[in-house]
Amino acid sequence: MSAIRQLLCLVCLAAGALAASPPNIILITLDTVRADRMGFLGSKRGLTPNLDTLARQSAIFTRAYSQVPLTAPSHATILTGTYPQFHHVSDFQVPLAPDLPYAPAILRAHGYVTAAFVGAMVLDPSSQFAPGFDRGFDLYDAGFRQRGPGEDRYHTTERRGGEVVAHALTWLNQHPKGPFFMWVHLYDAHHPYDPPEPYKTRYPAAPYDGEIAYADSAVGKFLTQLRARGLYDGAIIAVMADHGEALGEHGEDTHGVFLYDETIHVPLLIKLPAEDSTEKRSSERSLSDKSYSAKSLSEKSWAGKRIDTRVGLVDVLPTILEAAGIGVPPEVQGESLLGLRKPAALETTAFAAPDRPAYSETDYPHRAYHWSSLRALRTGKYLYIGAQRPELYDQTADPNSKHDLSSASTAVATTLAGELSAFRQRTRSDKEAPKSAVDPEAQQKLAALGYVATDARGSNLDAQDTGPDPKDKIEIANLSNRANFLVEEEHYREAIPLLQQLLEKDPEAPLPYTQLGRSYLSLKAYGKALPVLRKLVQLNPDSSDAHFQLAVALLANGDVTAAVPELEIVVEKAPRSDQAHLMLATAYVQTDRAREAVTECEKVLEVMPNHYAALLLEGRILVASKHPEAALDKLEHAAALVPKAPQPHIILSDAYRQLGRKAEAAREKVAAQRLGPSSQE
Repeated sequence: MSAIRQLLCLVCLAAGALAASPPNIILITLDTVRADRMGFLGSKRGLTPNLDTLARQSAIFTRAYSQVPLTAPSHATILTGTYPQFHHVSDFQVPLAPDLPYAPAILRAHGYVTAAFVGAMVLDPSSQFAPGFDRGFDLYDAGFRQRGPGEDRYHTTERRGGEVVAHALTWLNQHPKGPFFMWVHLYDAHHPYDPPEPYKTRYPAAPYDGEIAYADSAVGKFLTQLRARGLYDGAIIAVMADHGEALGEHGEDTHGVFLYDETIHVPLLIKLPAEDSTEKRSSERSLSDKSYSAKSLSEKSWAGKRIDTRVGLVDVLPTILEAAGIGVPPEVQGESLLGLRKPAALETTAFAAPDRPAYSETDYPHRAYHWSSLRALRTGKYLYIGAQRPELYDQTADPNSKHDLSSASTAVATTLAGELSAFRQRTRSDKEAPKSAVDPEAQQKLAALGYVATDARGSNLDAQDTGPDPKDKIEIANLSNRANFLVEEEHYREAIPLLQQLLEKDPEAPLPYTQLGRSYLSLKAYGKALPVLRKLVQLNPDSSDAHFQLAVALLANGDVTAAVPELEIVVEKAPRSDQAHLMLATAYVQTDRAREAVTECEKVLEVMPNHYAALLLEGRILVASKHPEAALDKLEHAAALVPKAPQPHIILSDAYRQLGRKAEAAREKVAAQRLGPSSQE
């Protein structure tokens, strides 16, 4: 072989090795961040110096829109590239179907190591808030829990951005070789606004701004460490908000109900790999491969460019996949944004391609309050909102959507209503949405964060378009948010008058009954809780939590017989709820149904064979019902699980006494006395 041919072979081998190393992908989502707080989108508040620096190396999408103003549904759209009427994750606790296209699963199948670092319980699959979201992730860093008495939210239901970033950087120090996909989610700007120092002092009158400034600092730390590790230049980095925050505009305090720009217009930045690192990585890829071209898909062609074409968060996944040279699954409904890059021949910094419509929806008004759902379509110069009383705005002349034109421009409104309906029909999925099978403990956690969930299925095309117009009821949602905050902070006595006021305004809204019932139960006012919780069950018959809370109140009032059917409904709806099964077992014992009680304990042990309370309760029931031999294994297992607990030994002593085994009975009695009644279980 000639020296030239040997050299060519070496070059080809080296190029092939480099080509086999695709770019790292980093997705950063900023929860509840408005577009108008970003310096790179024109804000003069000075809140985002680090994001502004990133923007100078990224494409800036000045008209990016969320598809849902809620955390879990919006992230489902981002990560699947599909609309909510297709993926059906219209609220918390609705499972993400396993057959949907999903960013981590797609990327892991192409050799990526995948990791997620989330900032709040609302995206924790293990807490049943976001079931299915951990699919395809090698690591899903969450692990939140319900807030206990005297605890703060930052060690239970959420983490500050700095801690999320610290977890992500620790993983970066240890991750295996090969390309990686990281999702970093910062929850800081979500209500209640409580920035850490020095941002609390810097923004005493604007704590929401302080939260955004703090989140920007966390992003800055993360990006600095990427640069220090040599991981920044060659990476695809996409930063966006999942939705915004109303802050009182159009009468809404927070988000979730309305679809105006303050909650739907979001910041979006996408940085491509730097040109030199891209060329090194793929210099010998075939130019006929249209999914990847080092020069055309490099940072240089996008850096600092403002793209004024309307886009959606649904477009993020196909953009990332195309930029990484990975085929986009046919189920993905968004469109890659790479085609919107400014032609190199133009010297202007802004570029607008032909307009795209942007669809948004929210079912939260219907789920939480039994009002009508809302749908919106932004197309041409118009924003059309489908509601009981439709709205139409000219966003060119009226960017803040203050002047409704629906009455004056009926022809336009009718046309856009038809376009919205046709778009939704065209992009829906006929597959039945996975049923939300959540236990009452998970629903209690959700209520503690100020939200409500049912056991209903995901987004439905027509069934949720009935009920009052949310525009007529928004003050109820605002009062509810304030009351929810008081309940979350365990200020139950202060919350009760607000909740009673809410029920006077709207006696058919389920969420205030949920929180009022919880307040009465926490204050041990069980008699007052009963009528409230009976009404809640009437309004929300599909809610396992409603039946569970009613059962608790009934048991506390001594009505065990009435509590039994409520608990039977709970275990049918939430078969994995160990708490409900054991409460039902206890109720069965009190109503002389020992056999059924044992069955409930066994249902828990089938799933969790080391469940101490289930073992102890079943052993106690068996001994009390004169079946001591059957109880021995359960009680010995319980004693081994919690060696310092005297209770298993007390019951074992009784079991051995019934069996006539005096020596073993005496031994267990001594063990129980040695451990003492105050020993920790």
